[in-house]
Amino acid sequence: MNLPIESDERQQVRILHLEDSRVDHALVKFALQRSQLSCDINLVDTMDDFQRELEAGGYDIVLADYHLPGFTGLDAWQLSRTLRPDLPSVILSGAIGEAAAVEAMHEGVSDYLLKDNMQRLAHVIERAIEVSQTRKAKARADEELAESRQRLGELAEHLQTSIEQERADIAREIHDDIGGALAAVKLDLAWVGRRAEDVEMKRHVATAMEMLQHALGASQRIMLNLRPPILDQGLVAAVLWLAANFERRTGLSVAVRRSAETMDVPREVQLVAYRTAQEALTNVAKHAQARSVQIDLSDREGVLTLEVTDNGRGMGPEALRKAKSFGLLGLKERAAKVDGWLDISSSPKGTSVILSVPLNNGDDNTNKEDAHDPGHFV
Repeated sequence: MNLPIESDERQQVRILHLEDSRVDHALVKFALQRSQLSCDINLVDTMDDFQRELEAGGYDIVLADYHLPGFTGLDAWQLSRTLRPDLPSVILSGAIGEAAAVEAMHEGVSDYLLKDNMQRLAHVIERAIEVSQTRKAKARADEELAESRQRLGELAEHLQTSIEQERADIAREIHDDIGGALAAVKLDLAWVGRRAEDVEMKRHVATAMEMLQHALGASQRIMLNLRPPILDQGLVAAVLWLAANFERRTGLSVAVRRSAETMDVPREVQLVAYRTAQEALTNVAKHAQARSVQIDLSDREGVLTLEVTDNGRGMGPEALRKAKSFGLLGLKERAAKVDGWLDISSSPKGTSVILSVPLNNGDDNTNKEDAHDPGHFV
């Protein structure tokens, strides 16, 4: 039965008291009255009654004797942890050995108190409840944070997919519409140039042809950056093309080492690896002040590994943590999307960007490896 000790407007602490001594129960109530703790306390003295009250719920804390007929307070705690894992429990005993007290605390009991120190009971109860509430709040916060991270990851994945689709659509429009129109204009200008007799007109036509050729080259370059058709020939070919284009554009030396001339890599992983290499080379051109770059590409041991290393000035920790380093953050999100991971290491001697992605076709890769020259990069 519920026995109100004190009734006021404060929130009452609901206590389930497991005790086989009515005298000790009365002493507990008296101690709580003296401490002016507003509470309702319900006495049970058997495991069956204890289980029934736990299942009914509505309690803030369990207060249990250690030595009980046929069972111990630790046995009661094990049942409480099973039925109500979030309910704090305090062992209150007349004689509990140090070993038993240590075991109880190790098992997760909130606290223990000797019955001859009853004046501290209210404080122990309040502290146990406060710690329990703090843990619950932290658990809720952790759960909300995990859900938030999951939603952010899903949003990032959606954005990356949308961006790639948009890039493909724009590249297609450039190829079909702008590229076609420019090619048609070039043919017409060539026709005019062949029939023009005025020297000044021929000079203007030649100038227009040069500008038109520049526009055609720019449109092709933009189209290739948006969605390079070279990816259709495989990842190795795409990385070689990217390296050659970067070397031609920047004048930096780029060495590409690969474990095979062709690699059996899923299309989505190919795109992640290509974009990683593209972003890494962009960072080299913008910030590294490097003299050369090395790209290592391997599919050995069922893991695709792409490493882009430069011999530039490196990046400080603040560069990796700065608020607007979305390129690096985007690379990590891309890697996570295909169950991979990205490592970035930097020193004054240079920077390495390493992408690792497990491949599902590990057995096939192993067989392919045997066909290669073991331990040799082409």
